[in-house]
Amino acid sequence: MKDKLVLENISKVYGEGETAVTALQEVSLRVKQGEFVAVMGPSGSGKSTFLSIAGALLTPSGGTIAIDGRDITNLSSKELHDVRIHDIGFVFQAANLVPYLHIWDQLLLVPRLAKNMGKQEEEKAKILLERLGLAHRMRHYPEHLSGGERQRVAIARAFMNDPAVILADEPTASLDSKRGREIVEMLAQEVKTRGKAAVMVTHDERVLDVCDRIVTIKDGVLYN
Repeated sequence: MKDKLVLENISKVYGEGETAVTALQEVSLRVKQGEFVAVMGPSGSGKSTFLSIAGALLTPSGGTIAIDGRDITNLSSKELHDVRIHDIGFVFQAANLVPYLHIWDQLLLVPRLAKNMGKQEEEKAKILLERLGLAHRMRHYPEHLSGGERQRVAIARAFMNDPAVILADEPTASLDSKRGREIVEMLAQEVKTRGKAAVMVTHDERVLDVCDRIVTIKDGVLYN
């Protein structure tokens, strides 16, 4: 299987001199097409920094990053913005839905931002909503959805740009055990079906059996 996400010897240092803090120390990870990887570790271990660098939201102090075979390490801010729009799908702890948009427009906002709006994108949105059991909710606003439904919308939105990589940050944190597992199982199924690579930062040990691989970060060091 092809590597979709490659991080090689990634380091991140905040500050300089005696006050410098090392958040990541030469972290390396390869995630293949169709693979779902969980990242665990205590608070302050570097998980958030790791996910931010993988998502082109934060620049590493050293090392290289490649998404779908393209080295993005030294791209400009504009180019990195395009990478985030086209190549990465994000699922956050809170669904982060736009409160004044109903579900249909939440999904279509993605191709609009990418300036790629058309009938094909509308069809993609319909298929995603049907697959995730949300077709009957497409004209509802976030405030009228349950926590699990909002996270399903977030998953659908993450897949709208047909990204190479899905990054999930504690997607079950605000859900009960049953709903949390449903969300992770749906995420895993979409990753497999669509041939994406996914990395999920989580503290939720109840869903680890759904993942293909578990890695741990401790004190900025990643252990496979």
